[in-house]
Amino acid sequence: MPPQRYPSDLTDAQWDLIEPLLPEPNSGGRPEKHPRREIVNAILYVVRSGCPWRYLPTDLPPWQTVYWYFQQWEQAGVTEDLLRELRIKARRQDGRDDEPSAGVIDSQSVKGADTVGRDSRGHDSGKKVNGRKRFIITDTTGLLVTVAVMAASRQDRDGAMTALLSAYLTTPIRHIVADQGFAGRLVDRVRDTLRTTLEIVRKPADQRGFSVIARRWVVERTPAWLTACRRLARDYERDPKVSEAVIRWAAIAGMARRLTCTGPARRQARIVCD
Repeated sequence: MPPQRYPSDLTDAQWDLIEPLLPEPNSGGRPEKHPRREIVNAILYVVRSGCPWRYLPTDLPPWQTVYWYFQQWEQAGVTEDLLRELRIKARRQDGRDDEPSAGVIDSQSVKGADTVGRDSRGHDSGKKVNGRKRFIITDTTGLLVTVAVMAASRQDRDGAMTALLSAYLTTPIRHIVADQGFAGRLVDRVRDTLRTTLEIVRKPADQRGFSVIARRWVVERTPAWLTACRRLARDYERDPKVSEAVIRWAAIAGMARRLTCTGPARRQARIVCD
């Protein structure tokens, strides 16, 4: 295996976490031409750098091959399996139960590029953003549990149900903390339909400026972790499902780093050109 060429490349320890969770190659037909580690490195390069698929460096596999794997693995639910297994390992590392019983929900509106079609984009009048809205649910440590992407014009209390239903079907989470944007009929609907408690944590009436709000602050940092990946700085994907897949890959990379971190983070060495 060639040395790590890009900061987004997987280390040996990170690859050891991810490799066993990928599906087995097909037994029939010709053998795979490109190592799977290179395919994953190429996907993470796109997610971290924000470049278009066609702009992948030539020392990585062809973009058509990489995108084919990206689509095939998404259809097979590979990113959801990776996310769940790495989250379990991260929780064990912190001395927690494998599965969370409580979570936190939040939304983030991001601008949509010109590749985002009219049928899946909208205007968030509160945030003054024309694009898409991401609904994320995390556990109480900020690790991603589920994500749903839709037009930014959807109100929080209307659009959150997709993410809440996904969390209900795939995890034992039955208590979710939310901000006041999710208040109203959604609380009763979640209680009656999903048998889940949606707890609204409001900011103090006398609060001025920024202040950390108990229990809600956990989910506030997760979008910051995710949008460190430039592909997520705005939404470029035609299909919202592809946006969700990119978000999961960003979370997978973050969890892999978290699990294999052996010391404080260090800046990349500065390259001085003579």
